[in-house]
Amino acid sequence: MRIQATASIAASFLCLVMAPPAQAQNKEALYLKSLAATCANCHGTNGKAVAGSSVVSLAGLDKDYFSAQMKAFKTGSRPATVMHQISKGFNDAQIESLATYFAVQKN
Repeated sequence: MRIQATASIAASFLCLVMAPPAQAQNKEALYLKSLAATCANCHGTNGKAVAGSSVVSLAGLDKDYFSAQMKAFKTGSRPATVMHQISKGFNDAQIESLATYFAVQKN
């Protein structure tokens, strides 16, 4: 009986110790999805544009290409209607995170 109680306490302790990294990872994933959701109005959920749309699908884009285009929008070296304003709302780390996120999405 005492061994079961000790094992139960040890298991509970392990769950508490292991929970923070899992929570941090979930928080990071949620943050990344919320960043990507800002693109959904035009580029579709998870970057999958509606078929036949004139808007570029972001899903599956090469991450270096995505980053370069976002930075070009941000500096104004690539012309755009609204992307030059939207891109200014992201810092370089956020752009890189979005690039990685969209690169792994299936088109």
